[in-house]
Amino acid sequence: MRPLDIVADENIPLASALFGSMGPVRLAPGRDISPETVRHADMLLVRSVTRVDAALLDGSAVRFVGSATSGLDHIDLDYLRRRGIPFACAPGANADSVVEYVLAALLHLATIRGAALRGKTLGIAGCGRIGSRLARRAAALGMQALLCDPPLAEAGAAGAYLSLNALIRQADILTLHVPLVRGGPHPTWHMIGRDELAACRAGAWLVNTSRGGVIDNEALLEALRRSPQRPAAVALDVWEGEPAPPAALLERVDVATPHIAGYSYDGKAAGARMLRDAMLALPGLEAFAVENAADPAAGEADRLSAYAPDPCLPETDWLCHMVRGMYDIRRDDRRMRRGWPASEEEAARRFVMLRRTYPERRAFSMRRAPRGHVPDGLREAVRDGLGVRLDP
Repeated sequence: MRPLDIVADENIPLASALFGSMGPVRLAPGRDISPETVRHADMLLVRSVTRVDAALLDGSAVRFVGSATSGLDHIDLDYLRRRGIPFACAPGANADSVVEYVLAALLHLATIRGAALRGKTLGIAGCGRIGSRLARRAAALGMQALLCDPPLAEAGAAGAYLSLNALIRQADILTLHVPLVRGGPHPTWHMIGRDELAACRAGAWLVNTSRGGVIDNEALLEALRRSPQRPAAVALDVWEGEPAPPAALLERVDVATPHIAGYSYDGKAAGARMLRDAMLALPGLEAFAVENAADPAAGEADRLSAYAPDPCLPETDWLCHMVRGMYDIRRDDRRMRRGWPASEEEAARRFVMLRRTYPERRAFSMRRAPRGHVPDGLREAVRDGLGVRLDP
């Protein structure tokens, strides 16, 4: 069997190790993958920043497309079906990474405000792989999770689902985990606009890690200028107009990051492995399966033996200190804010550079802590809420 020509986004970890035995792997920045890049490629592996459609693939030799992400708004699925090009994605691969980003943001916001997370009502809009995991982990941290997911509710999925309006009115914290959908019975484009922001509870927090267009960013900026209470705190990882978020909004929010919530090394590597398995299942590629049986760089859990927050700290502060020892969201916020350009062109370049040079971040599940370093009353929160492994 001849070697395959494989083009992969440079931000897919282990791409060369996982696919290299099948043929040469050409790595390229996701936003720079062009028709010329893929003209002679057999396989194309992307992340969310590469638009895959007729403009990219017409005239190419591509016969498999894989996206190492769960979102699909960058993929023209109808076009791939018409061309008979198999497609695979990585649903859930980065779910824990996004959940851990949200928990880090909430603990940070709570700590700087002198608030406790325990007892707060967390409104989760979108209860797929990310939202459902967040609900379980929030419960272990003492929060009450309220759920909103109209498609799941209509399908008769188990659980109590609220309307978006009811969720907004009851939640102390609103976090968004929906796909970007512009039409159909359940559009999510600008699902949080002026009316929804005005309906938030006084003092509510807002977190968005889904897609920038889910929130009307102009309406959010107006709300932040008009009222310090609706919302009272905002964490944005995604922005309308990416890769050039407006400086005015960036300056107003409490946490600003460049679309990296799902960027843990382990989440991205899991996505790459899912694409490898999908590719090896294609007819005619069975010969590569044995060579690719190994799982390179699976990694061992890192021991947090030297890290033990002061046991006298309040619960939320203690958990925040532990999380900062694994992932300090303040660093990502500072990296983005530092010298943010005024011009859209320069801002876009900076945004792309921040994603391209993002430092390695490991999943909380890859951390181990001595049981004796965790107060008895916080072991459930650390194990089931944060996902850290506890040594005997």
